[in-house]
Amino acid sequence: MIPPILEVQSLRIQRDGTPILKDVSWRVEPGQNWVVLGPNGCGKTSLLAALTGYLMPTAGEIDLLGQRFGQADWRELRTRIGIVSSSIRQLMADSEPALESVASGKYAMIDFWGRPTRADRKRALEILARIECSHLAERPWAVLSQGERQRILIGRALMSDPRLLILDEPCAGLDPVAREHFLQFLRRLAATSDAPALILVTHHVEEIVDCFTHALLMRAGSIVASGPANRCLTTRLLSQTLGETVRLTKREGRYALTVPDVGPSQRVV
Repeated sequence: MIPPILEVQSLRIQRDGTPILKDVSWRVEPGQNWVVLGPNGCGKTSLLAALTGYLMPTAGEIDLLGQRFGQADWRELRTRIGIVSSSIRQLMADSEPALESVASGKYAMIDFWGRPTRADRKRALEILARIECSHLAERPWAVLSQGERQRILIGRALMSDPRLLILDEPCAGLDPVAREHFLQFLRRLAATSDAPALILVTHHVEEIVDCFTHALLMRAGSIVASGPANRCLTTRLLSQTLGETVRLTKREGRYALTVPDVGPSQRVV
């Protein structure tokens, strides 16, 4: 039996008497790519923080890559999880060339000091080719576009050969064209034979491309729906998740959401 990439059972997080996550259970199997969708304050960030060991659960169990939280060295385990988020993007050194930014992922180091070894440079160049950024190898972080920065951060995450890659709102700050180029890149990355499992955290259904097979919908610290995307991404469940009457449509493999003009009495609660 191949263990799941991730298994969360009855996870609860409570702080100062306030529930943040309420009995969340979730399972990610090999070969699945998930989107985590929900409004601000629904618990997405707390869930990610718990998975990566930065937020201690009140109750429940987390198994990651066959290891259980509390029984394994989570610091070592974190090296097998790639994370791309705006918080990392803001910490990168302006003068650092893209090749060194990618190489720094091996050491989980921001603002890489010293020089990459010959083996590190070779590996980083291979990854730059994989993320379609070979031409950026010597370009400093300060002059990269937002879309290029997101790809470099993915390359940085891939440097440690992660089994799981978490993309925390990776399209934030991208203009519409850059967003589409980035999403097309994600589809190509997911199609490679050695691609890690992907978890995309987003507010926007427009960012859900067809490489994402499953969806986790959250509201107020609880799961509204979890499972195959074609079962979870529906008008009814999205309205329940967002607390508003919305209409979800799908055309040529891409989702779109519209909000009809309704009175407060017709809103979903």
